[in-house]
Amino acid sequence: MEDNLVTVAIHTYEKAQILKTILEANGIETYIHNVNLIQPVVSAGVRVRIKESDLPRALSIVEEMNHAEAVEEAQKERNKTHTILIPIDFSDYSIKACDFGFGLAHILKAEVVLLHAYFTPSFGTIPVGNYEAGQQDEEILKFEIDRVNKDMENLTTRIKEKIKNGSLPDVKFKNVLREGIPEEEIIRYSNKHNPLVIIMGTRGKNQKDIDLIGSVTAEITERSRIPVLAIPENTLIESFDQVWNIAYATNFDDRGLMAFEKLMQLLKPFRFRVHFIHFDQKESMWTEIKLSGIKDYFSKCYPDQEVEYHVLRGNDILTVFDNFIHRNKIDIISLTTHKRNIFTRLFNPSIARKMVFHTDTPMLVFHA
Repeated sequence: MEDNLVTVAIHTYEKAQILKTILEANGIETYIHNVNLIQPVVSAGVRVRIKESDLPRALSIVEEMNHAEAVEEAQKERNKTHTILIPIDFSDYSIKACDFGFGLAHILKAEVVLLHAYFTPSFGTIPVGNYEAGQQDEEILKFEIDRVNKDMENLTTRIKEKIKNGSLPDVKFKNVLREGIPEEEIIRYSNKHNPLVIIMGTRGKNQKDIDLIGSVTAEITERSRIPVLAIPENTLIESFDQVWNIAYATNFDDRGLMAFEKLMQLLKPFRFRVHFIHFDQKESMWTEIKLSGIKDYFSKCYPDQEVEYHVLRGNDILTVFDNFIHRNKIDIISLTTHKRNIFTRLFNPSIARKMVFHTDTPMLVFHA
């Protein structure tokens, strides 16, 4: 009687080859099917097939492999170091972000990464054959690197002194220097290393409106897929231990609910009241229906969480927000921003981008 071939597993080409090698080492004849002959390395959905009579023994081997992989992944997760990324420019408001970030890192048992990106626009634009200009640019670059290293060394000394005198918790931290445009380097680093949160300082609402367009912090809140906590220069809040009321702006959509879950996971160690706020130009029955639905959802999903619900109306959204913040003693504003193209971001700034400079209340932004 002919022994039929049966599929014991479906993997990528690489994993299928590994399984084939292991099965054959155990005396089980093995074949792989559905391979892209042009680009086998990128093949997906590759079938690992064996004789039906070998199936019981093969399944036992596969089960052992899966268990070993699960243990290895769990061990990797346990050993994974959570980090908090703090971009700095050595200003007083970025130092304030350090104070806030070290406190949060201590609670979350995370490490701190202090990232400084410096930009030297003249370097790399030397006309061919212009030796004198090249020499001058090299000197400019060397001067900039020396300055940055000295500033980072001074900051490190300052932080170590704060840890020693107890004004900062003893948290492991490291310094990272990058040459390039700050917002690009911050995004690149966060995409690669996936920190828990990015904490950045802002100058406060007394700055000119023109600063709004060029702000690195505002740019990061728009583009980062990692949550961004913006700490205004003049905020009275120094740590999450002082946060009692969080205003969470919502449009009742699924992306907002997913972002709220991220908020709850990030701030799990803390106790606070959440104020759900929805901005509506006029009264709407549909708004009331959605509000009723979200109340029911959160009463079931977060039964122990203190929650209040507010619908805000008015022609000037920033003024309405301000009044609400002061009236309800809001300590942190949280909201979700959506992907926008460069022209929209420049000429019609999002609420998150406006709020970065409009308020002295820290703002926690999630990307939908």
